[in-house]
Amino acid sequence: MSSLPPVTGNARLYDTFARLCEIRSPTGEEREVVDTLAAELRAMGLEVEEDDAAGPAEAGAGNLLARVAGERDEYVMFCAHVDTVPHQGRVEVVDDEGVFRSAGDTILGADNKAAVAVFMELVRRGVEKTPPVGIELLLTVAEEQGLRGAKAFEIEKLRAPVGFVLDHAGPVGEVITATPTQQKILADFVGVEAHAGVRPEDGSSAIEAAAAAIGRMSLGRLDEGTTANVGIISGGTSGNVVAGHCGIHAEARSLDAARAAEVAGQIADACAWGASEFGCDVDVRVSELFRGYKVPSSSPALGLAEESLRAAGVEPRRESIGGGSDANVFRLAGFDSVLLANGPDGVHTADEHVAAADLDKMLEVCEGILARA
Repeated sequence: MSSLPPVTGNARLYDTFARLCEIRSPTGEEREVVDTLAAELRAMGLEVEEDDAAGPAEAGAGNLLARVAGERDEYVMFCAHVDTVPHQGRVEVVDDEGVFRSAGDTILGADNKAAVAVFMELVRRGVEKTPPVGIELLLTVAEEQGLRGAKAFEIEKLRAPVGFVLDHAGPVGEVITATPTQQKILADFVGVEAHAGVRPEDGSSAIEAAAAAIGRMSLGRLDEGTTANVGIISGGTSGNVVAGHCGIHAEARSLDAARAAEVAGQIADACAWGASEFGCDVDVRVSELFRGYKVPSSSPALGLAEESLRAAGVEPRRESIGGGSDANVFRLAGFDSVLLANGPDGVHTADEHVAAADLDKMLEVCEGILARA
């Protein structure tokens, strides 16, 4: 592990963060980091439960749930995910004058290990000195691939009435009050193969059909709350063969669930048109990855978050975003949870970084939530 000098007084927090980032854990490879976290929680004297989410979530391990008892028999839930996006090579964390970065060409993993580290320090402090209310820690898997770990978690296990998810890459103080619904569209075009240089007229190109379909779609930012994208296109077997197969992976997102479904339908219609124009068949599958939400101003979790941010010297700012988090799953299930920004920037890239001061501030905010719950 890298040697990271303390930047302020939270050397233990920084050490935990660096250790966790340097444990490889892309979605599907969570076993080592889950085992590490479970062992550390048990070493604190806590009971830790790993659920059976690994199978349905297509993850390397299950979700972890642990609790620290408080002075009152009440709990607040804190949630972060332990998986990262895929990356090549080993993560090495370096301290760049109080900002943690990756030493190489990999991601850092602050998404979402910055939050995991903050919560582990929160729990350690709760063990050392009983908090006003109990801490309920939920660490999920397979979040980066459709929130699958949270979807497989049995929310009835939670004792807390409110929860906080620290998984928004933005300045500390942003409180996410609206997120989109995301629709996934998979289309498989099937044409007729033929020799491209001898009898091309005998073939029907699935790639040509897919390209025509994409050209007919409205993509990018469609309106203030709606986006659409084709992110993957693949097909064909050889440069001298009229392509008999081509697949595309597209998505539609909107703060209005009906609008997301409408755009997904338009993408599906474009696929049907392209296939028809070029003598191909197409199989289109549309599925909702997650449902968006709007947090009402009356939400107790929202009130707690904003009070605690102000007490920490940060003025809260309510924001709408274009991404999803485990909070989408919890709110859809009727559980009052709020997504908070926790400081990382450049996530999912080799430029990912987070300031030590932001780790400090989010720890202070979480302690404030416990004090005010």
